[in-house]
Amino acid sequence: MKRLILTLATGFGLATVLAGPAAAAVSDETAYVLNTFSFLVNGFLVMWMAAGFAMLESGLVRTKNTATICLKNIVLYSLAGIMFYLVGYGLMYVDVSVWIGSLSGALYDPGEAELALINAEEATDEMVAAVVDNGYSVASDWFFQMVFVATAASIVSGTVAERIKFWPFMIFTVVLTGFIYPIQGSWTWGAGWLSDLGFSDFAGSTIVHSVGGWAALAGAIVLGPRRGKYNADGSVNVMPGANLPLATLGTFILWVGWFGFNGGSQLALGSALDATNMSIVFANTNLAAAGGVVAAVVLTQLIYKKIDLTMALNGAIAGLVSITANPDLQSHLLAIIVGGVGGALVVFAIPLLDKLKIDDVVGAISAHLVAGIWGTLAVAIFSSDATIIAQLTGIVAIGAFAFVTSMIVWFILKVSIGVRADEEDEELGLDRAELGMEAYPEFGTGSQRL
Repeated sequence: MKRLILTLATGFGLATVLAGPAAAAVSDETAYVLNTFSFLVNGFLVMWMAAGFAMLESGLVRTKNTATICLKNIVLYSLAGIMFYLVGYGLMYVDVSVWIGSLSGALYDPGEAELALINAEEATDEMVAAVVDNGYSVASDWFFQMVFVATAASIVSGTVAERIKFWPFMIFTVVLTGFIYPIQGSWTWGAGWLSDLGFSDFAGSTIVHSVGGWAALAGAIVLGPRRGKYNADGSVNVMPGANLPLATLGTFILWVGWFGFNGGSQLALGSALDATNMSIVFANTNLAAAGGVVAAVVLTQLIYKKIDLTMALNGAIAGLVSITANPDLQSHLLAIIVGGVGGALVVFAIPLLDKLKIDDVVGAISAHLVAGIWGTLAVAIFSSDATIIAQLTGIVAIGAFAFVTSMIVWFILKVSIGVRADEEDEELGLDRAELGMEAYPEFGTGSQRL
């Protein structure tokens, strides 16, 4: 069932009877207010993650591409919102059959009952009851779901940075946010066939993060690596990011935003049960990220005899991605283990991609795709929410759909309008080539040689 329907009963405050026979459940209207408030607050925390991605990516690209990456992030967020309003929400949640929702949900606006209440000269009890009966405001639900699709698009941005042209990337973003993401999302969160199978993904380790990772992988393959990244003998030329303090700030912003990402996916705050479970989710989210950082730091010290800051940053993100599928674990120690394994996987996945000559500028494929797969499998390992067969089926089905459709879109763009900047523009930097500006003009033209 749609994620909100899964917790509708608790959203009405019925579950508060668990607190004891003397406890009184909150009224339906109070539960409506609390549920709506939760969507809005947690939603803008997730929106804040867009700033985190922008800062992380800005810190990990070279100075000559910084303004471009900032522009891409603010535009992709805007396009994601518009596309999810126009078609995406309907395809994901409205009248979902087995495989897809309905375009009847296009232009998803407030419900008739809400509009009647807003426009009434004097609200009646019947009008209020008709609105409250839904359990939450329609707009709050749409907003919370929309910021998730923007996250999936942000993942792609960092991987293909420094060599992709602006407009082809935006066209891909339109397809990803309007069609690819919503269609596969309907299979689980829209009560489609994976939901019936028992596939479980609490806040989107696979549905959001792996999908973004698969789309990024397809883009990186079609684009090819940055010029000068790999030598003929397979050795790697390091292209360090220009601003690691900015990248660190971006990671902390993402960490904060993730509390809304996972906590808000409780999908209700109208009962003691919901509030308690959301608190557990917050704690597990924090500990998993910490576990990812520590695992990455320890492993880089052991393997390379040096501590790598960028690995630590990606370790945090991998820990967060890993716990996203099951942040309601009832053992905080297990959350640390899940996050720690995610952080460790990043340390091995990033150099493996380099060996394959897949150029991922910010490490997003490792942190989101690889850790997302692990986190989804961990649901079956550490809890009884799903079986390993159901989880593997979901991972493979969603991965195949996201990767193949993304590859088709990227290839069509490549053979039609082209996706990659030419050699001269890439050398000059996309800031000057496509934007005619520099992020750090006080450094002068010498910065363009970085």
